[in-house]
Amino acid sequence: MKRVAILQSCYVPWKGYFDLLNSVDEFILYDDCQYTRQDWRNRNRIKTPQGTRWLTIPVSVRRLYQQRLDETETADPEWASRHWDIIRQAYRRAPHFRRFVGEIEAAYLHCGDEPRLSRINRSLLETMCQILDIRTTLRWSTDYAATGSRTERLVSLCGQAGASVYLSGPRARAYIDESLFETSGIELQYFEYDGYPEYPQLYPPFEHHVSILDLLFNAGPDAHAFMKSFSPEVGKRA
Repeated sequence: MKRVAILQSCYVPWKGYFDLLNSVDEFILYDDCQYTRQDWRNRNRIKTPQGTRWLTIPVSVRRLYQQRLDETETADPEWASRHWDIIRQAYRRAPHFRRFVGEIEAAYLHCGDEPRLSRINRSLLETMCQILDIRTTLRWSTDYAATGSRTERLVSLCGQAGASVYLSGPRARAYIDESLFETSGIELQYFEYDGYPEYPQLYPPFEHHVSILDLLFNAGPDAHAFMKSFSPEVGKRA
């Protein structure tokens, strides 16, 4: 049984994204779709002494945001060093900052030379997966020749990837045509993001919806205990 998830790449996303990624055998980065502004593709939040703060990668705009996500390029070559300086200041007193500082700083400095947003996102995803020991295969949607629109395209990608199960985020219930998966013989399942436990976090009150960086720097090697896909009851590692 092969489990597949399909989602756009995001900038250092929250723990739920990595739980979905860790719960499948293959994770397809659906980056040949339209770029969406004011979304998680090029921004995320961290905790600071002043509260949550957005970190946004500035991007070049073409055709009134009609460009594809994998065509989108950064607009400021200094974004990576600037973001890393902010992250370092925000988390330098976190219990496990020193444990990961070298690896994550190197990942950011490497991304500063990459103009494509999709590749930046994937590079940082791979670094976080390595830290978390997530071994799921990452593929681009363009590795396949998917056809159709919306749900048809998802079914096409799953079929070409050899999926027997498609694991979707919960928000897709609002638009996904479940009958197309049933007809194709692919089981459709939804991953739920509720019920996360709180972990020791700098700068209360507690906030779940921040970058995975917050969990790593605060929980360190215990990060798995505050994720769902590593528990005995949930995910492929059961």
